[in-house]
Amino acid sequence: MGLFKKKSSRKQDELPARAPSGPPNTRAYAIGDVHGRLDLLEQMFDLIAADRRERPCDRVFLVLLGDLIDRGPDSAGVIDFVLRARTLLPNMILLMGNHEEMLLRVLDEDTAQFRDWLRFGGYECAQSYGVEVGRLALLDASDAAALVRSEIPDAHIAFLESFVDSFQFGDYLFVHAGIRPGVAVEDQNIRDLRWIREEFLDSNVDHQFVIVHGHTISGEPDERPNRIGIDTGAYVSGILTALCLEGAERRYLRAVA
Repeated sequence: MGLFKKKSSRKQDELPARAPSGPPNTRAYAIGDVHGRLDLLEQMFDLIAADRRERPCDRVFLVLLGDLIDRGPDSAGVIDFVLRARTLLPNMILLMGNHEEMLLRVLDEDTAQFRDWLRFGGYECAQSYGVEVGRLALLDASDAAALVRSEIPDAHIAFLESFVDSFQFGDYLFVHAGIRPGVAVEDQNIRDLRWIREEFLDSNVDHQFVIVHGHTISGEPDERPNRIGIDTGAYVSGILTALCLEGAERRYLRAVA
């Protein structure tokens, strides 16, 4: 099991009165953007299972931070694997990433975005479902989207549609991309939760929660006083990261190709 050392840019006068904490006798594992890397996701599930055996806990949540699909080689396999795993892990939380949103939109007749989806990892996703991707360039966007839709099982579409946008865990809030600084959590725009980048990443504002997010790649976990980013670019780096939170403790697990 690989562990990252924690890194913090926190100055002494920025420390909160108390350390952020999860609920009592409860643990959460949050997994960063998978992007079709079934091999790394399977390895991460094994690491988490071993960690749970070594450190038993009364109640455990498993949170996937979104962007399970696109870019990497096996989006279909990832969705199938998570669907099956969900029946064994009742406290699994699936967050909607911008890539899930884009796929659902282009399959729901918003075909103006179809070529954009292909450029940002859709080709790899379509191919994993058995689509002859060479045909997509020969069809107009509407027919190409219909071809992709015909190859994706209805159960996979329904599963993606069931994803949620946030999950609160004590003093932590899990989202895919981030939140709009200065806006109350209950007033956040869904687009920001799935797509925001610089305005959130560059902010030092106290969000009332420590935001745990993916969406933006960093070489190692990006731990700041107000946020923790754990997208380590699995599809290109071969490294999938998970954050384990229990009480005031933070640990990192790493699956490596």
